[in-house]
Amino acid sequence: MSNGRGFDDLGWARPDTDREARLGLPEVVYGPGKTPEQITGVVRSLLRANTGPVLVTRIEQPVASEVCRAVPDAEYDAAARLLVWHRAEPVGFDVAVVSAGTADGGVAAEATGVAGAVGLSVHRISDVGVAGLHRLMAERGPLSGAGAVICIAGMEGALPSVIGGLVACPVIAVPTSVGYGAALDGVTALLAMLSSCAPGVVVVNIDSGFGAAIAAYRMAARR
Repeated sequence: MSNGRGFDDLGWARPDTDREARLGLPEVVYGPGKTPEQITGVVRSLLRANTGPVLVTRIEQPVASEVCRAVPDAEYDAAARLLVWHRAEPVGFDVAVVSAGTADGGVAAEATGVAGAVGLSVHRISDVGVAGLHRLMAERGPLSGAGAVICIAGMEGALPSVIGGLVACPVIAVPTSVGYGAALDGVTALLAMLSSCAPGVVVVNIDSGFGAAIAAYRMAARR
């Protein structure tokens, strides 16, 4: 329950306990840079104050194990590096998570894990990059039925433009840091997606499967 201030002062952190009331979801905890004890303290604060899903992102197995021992009833997704308490019920919104190559799988796993945790129904489509477009065309059915498409690609970042020309629903592009030198750790894909000739494609930060999933959740919430 809210303490009337809208945040919980732990001395070293101030969890935003009123975010669920404002945005529909509790604050999400970013794992890197925090000790297991710090993550545990913030998670306990958020669980006390909220009823919706509490998530910790980018958390590796050893740290996740310590947090799970301290705060029971968590689900850990190693591929997504995601901890979840109080998974949301389905909200009736379908998302296709489409990745260009196998090397983009970690970002796709994060997008899939977060989207599912907040109540979206996810259809995962993997390894359909532009070097073999016949692979993508075999998935036209699931793409056309989605409420939104999260499109994940590295290297030259061309896949969102292709998908943006095939579907009417929102396309959320995620550049990844996959690729050789001139890919510039995802900057080339980022700029390509921002410059897409497919109108209306929106772009999140490099490797941010989390950001794409929450963008899709916001679209679902408005519907």
